[in-house]
Amino acid sequence: MTGLSKKKYREMNLYDLIVTAQKTDYDALEELIKREQKSIYTSFCYLGASKESISDLTQEALFRMSKNIKNLKNPKLFKSWIGQIVTHLFYDELRKKQKIPVSVSIESYWLNDDKDENCALNVCDSHLKPDEKTMGKELTDVIKEMICTLPENFRIVIILRELQGLSYEEIANITKTNVGTVKSRIARARNKLQECLKPYVN
Repeated sequence: MTGLSKKKYREMNLYDLIVTAQKTDYDALEELIKREQKSIYTSFCYLGASKESISDLTQEALFRMSKNIKNLKNPKLFKSWIGQIVTHLFYDELRKKQKIPVSVSIESYWLNDDKDENCALNVCDSHLKPDEKTMGKELTDVIKEMICTLPENFRIVIILRELQGLSYEEIANITKTNVGTVKSRIARARNKLQECLKPYVN
């Protein structure tokens, strides 16, 4: 224990908080859990995990994070590490329920469109303007629904990128693909989402 006040833990940057938690400081670990639980929960929601399993998956992810935090050699890779935990748990859940879809070349279908692969994403801004707040919840629900309808491999990368904030390289490592494939999938997922959201943002 370091004897720091709760406020001090809340004011710590993520790197320092992780390093402190790795020293068996349970207050630091508690603060780390508080910071990550919403993001992890949201990731499982958007991945399309069953409603009855989301809370359990979130708790298991937080448990694994807490149990193995000391084994994280480079705290700067924390977000990538959490992304791996979330992804592995999600796939484990799919295997248990035998819901892994047959491999279909969705990319070959989307490759035939004329959309710009490098199109920027303007899907969801967490800081809504005043005139947007009235439709904020509806738009959030629509975005969630649209993400859940994406092919699984597209859904994984867009969530790791937009919710977890991982780099293309980190996502490629987690999904065991190359950076070019990651960029292509993210670009096509963004294009698909933009098409679906046009009635709500125009």
